[in-house]
Amino acid sequence: MSADRMSALLMADVVRFEAGAAGGSREGPGRGRPGTETVSTRLRHTLRFIAQGVGGSGSGPGAGDLPSRLDGGGGSRLEDLVGHLPRRPATDAWAWFDVTVQPVYVLHDEYFFIRVLQAHEMLFTAMAEHVKSAVSALREGHPEECAERIDDAVAMFERAAGLFRVVATMRAEHFSTFRHYTQGASAIQSEQYKRFESLCGVPQASRLHSTAFTSVPAVRAEAQAPGHDTVTRAYLDLRHERGPGGAAWSRLDAALGRLESRHQRWKSAHRGLAARMLGGAHGSGYTDGVPYLTGALENRLFWQLPLSLPLPR
Repeated sequence: MSADRMSALLMADVVRFEAGAAGGSREGPGRGRPGTETVSTRLRHTLRFIAQGVGGSGSGPGAGDLPSRLDGGGGSRLEDLVGHLPRRPATDAWAWFDVTVQPVYVLHDEYFFIRVLQAHEMLFTAMAEHVKSAVSALREGHPEECAERIDDAVAMFERAAGLFRVVATMRAEHFSTFRHYTQGASAIQSEQYKRFESLCGVPQASRLHSTAFTSVPAVRAEAQAPGHDTVTRAYLDLRHERGPGGAAWSRLDAALGRLESRHQRWKSAHRGLAARMLGGAHGSGYTDGVPYLTGALENRLFWQLPLSLPLPR
């Protein structure tokens, strides 16, 4: 199963959880379940994310089916919706799925927040694979194929942006309560995000020695290994061999620019959401919170390449 499909299954579980909570079957009173309007907004964004992931393949609904079933947002409507969600494979190997979410506090929103973090990790797993394939395409002398793989990663960033809209339905006061019990579950500790970044190009020394990478020592070691290959290295080697010019290189440059721009917008959205949820508090990865994310806007994926790319804002 692809990482993208897995992210859709994780978010489908969010819908099932909300349906169970509405029916009183998965949690008791006093856990701060949001009101009907907030739940409806949360599910609208969640269902859009799921529909993009299933794409009409496999069990469950097609891409155009799920969002139309959201009307009402009440408990009975949620129950009707559950039967149309994508389902995990009915095999013994998938019996572990339900135990992959372990809330450590009593507030309702923690469950969906954990699933969003897991879905993000799946998307960055997919992005890392696309970028790794892009490196291979360059090493084989195919910049056009590399551009296609880079655009696949851009599409994953578009999907990831949808998860921020889901998180935006969480109440800041609830997040500030349960986040104290979720250290280790933040973007700063995401190995797949850092792996994606280091496959685009080896980060500058200041970033490799920052909390961003010291928090993921295995990925940091990979990035510093002599044989570690990246899009940047493969790009520069092939351009040195073939020289400038050509439609294929123009297409690749445009694709790299799209990925850089999409990554920049993702970071900006992350910072904006953190400002709303954290205010002046420290981040959940032992960082300075919003100031850390503001500083991260200076980082570029392809900082060594002579591309005309947008500046951080």
